[in-house]
Order: sequence, then C-alpha cells, then structure tokens
Amino acid sequence: MPASRLIHLRALEPTDLDFLYALENDRDIWGVSDTLAPVSRHELREYLVHAAADIYVVRQLRQVITTEIGQIPVGVIDLFEYDPLHQRAGVGITILASERRHGYARQALGLLKKYAREVLRLHQLYATVGASNGASMRLFQAAGFRRVGTRRQWLRTPSGWADAVEWQCLLGDEGNE
Repeated sequence: MPASRLIHLRALEPTDLDFLYALENDRDIWGVSDTLAPVSRHELREYLVHAAADIYVVRQLRQVITTEIGQIPVGVIDLFEYDPLHQRAGVGITILASERRHGYARQALGLLKKYAREVLRLHQLYATVGASNGASMRLFQAAGFRRVGTRRQWLRTPSGWADAVEWQCLLGDEGNE
C-alpha cells in the first residue's frame, strides 16, 4: 500500500477490530457518517471477514491510516460508490479525535488520489461535506478538490436541516492536483 513521510495506507486486518469498534462507535462523528446506532463487535468481525473483497465486486474500499513509526492506526479512508464505467468514486475519511491536526488526513488524501489515479485508473473523486464542517472543507480544498456546488437542506441534523457542499477532484487535471 502507499506510504508518505508520516503515514501508510494499508488493508484492514482482523487485529483492527478494537480500533474499528472505537472509531465506529464515536458518537461525535455519527453526524458526518450517516450513522444512527452503535456497531457491535460481532458486526465488525463479520465486516472484517469480507473487507478484502474486490472493489469491482463490492464497489468500495476501506484502508487504515497508520503512523509510519509504530504502525499505529489513526484513521480510515474510504472509496465508496465506485463506478467503473464513469471511473469515479466517493471519498470519506475519519481520523481519531486524539490524532487530528497532525496532517494525517491531508497526506492520506494525497496517497489515495495517487492510488486512485495510478492503480484504479479513476478519472475523478468526489466528497460531500456538511457546510458547517470547516475542518473538512479546508482539508478537501488543501488536497486539490474544488468546490462544485451546494445542496440546500441536504443533511438532517439534531438542530434541523443543514446544507452540504460538494467537492470534486479531476485526477488527470494538473491544475486540480
């Protein structure tokens, strides 16, 4: 899997069970991950059994973001809604709260873009970000994504409806890297 100065991206392993359990059950990120209920260890064990399935079959790919030193998991990065005909996929990224603001997410997006372009031969990546999620908006902009639109009242939140901002990165467009 790809690596950078601070991080590596690697496939999910059975030993990631406790890490995934903590990440998936962090209520603070449920609002950005469309999650409404806790995930059991049993569900995650079953998920890990099938996580290595081919992206062409399951239309998604999850990679663990680990520190270069110690190989400690700090987050996950996902490709989802993979579309081989139109050569595109959505991107989602989650970093443990304790590991944010170290540059891991930006580096992971850079590595994922390279993997998507060179290995999967994708033409573009896209992301949907809640308009109030300033950190994610800055992240995608810094990673070469362009803001392409706003979906009004797209996300239902505990405080009401919220807008979502659409981001797009054309992988062959040098001005968008």
